[in-house]
Amino acid sequence: MRYFIVFSYFGKSYHGWQIQPNAITVQEVLEDGLSKLLRQGLSVVGAGRTDAGVHAKQMYAHFDFDGEFDVDELVYRLNALLPDDIAIAEIRAVKEDAHARFDAIERTYEYWITQEKNPFYLDSAHYLRHRLDVPAMNEAARLLMEHRDFECFSKSNTDVRTFNCDVKKAEWTVDADKLVFTIVADRFLRNMVRAVVGTLIEVGIGKSDLEYVRNVLKSKDRSLAGPSVPAKGLYLTKISYPESLQKYE
Repeated sequence: MRYFIVFSYFGKSYHGWQIQPNAITVQEVLEDGLSKLLRQGLSVVGAGRTDAGVHAKQMYAHFDFDGEFDVDELVYRLNALLPDDIAIAEIRAVKEDAHARFDAIERTYEYWITQEKNPFYLDSAHYLRHRLDVPAMNEAARLLMEHRDFECFSKSNTDVRTFNCDVKKAEWTVDADKLVFTIVADRFLRNMVRAVVGTLIEVGIGKSDLEYVRNVLKSKDRSLAGPSVPAKGLYLTKISYPESLQKYE
């Protein structure tokens, strides 16, 4: 039987989601925990990859297991076994062909910036002392929704079939003591959000303008875009699936 597992993690201690040699990852820790509790070697397939240091408020993965277990009990025991920076919210049975990655129809990321030195955001937001022109950054962000090809924001030498993404929302808002960039799309390229934020900051500090962003988008050249911002300010906050999959029992 196939199960979806819904969880969150604070990424500071991990070299991203995907298992890698000689580096601790969220996938490895989660697989080890499930395998110990269910007494069977299991692999989990994530809804996507997050880079080293990136956080997830909501992440999905699926795994297959043919035995029986009490779902609530497994959630409780898995949370007790896992380190404090990974938390399981839910485990539920889904269709045999349900896929955490390929069935996802929308993903939402946030990037947090703090403009004042704050020790409580030391590992969870990017401190930027420059005053930012938020309206100008929002004007530039709206240009993202007019394009499909985002090769200019993709990590170099990335092996993907297409650089096309359908960006449905890109907006800066002030949330109490931090500035939050929210971006929603059907898919994201590796390092894309951090490169987008770095490019929009160039506009916010007055170093560049809308024409610069238009030229970057047309160029398909990563070297023309702004620098990638630190991973610690980036959060995967939501993954959406078709209603038919969500309601399956």
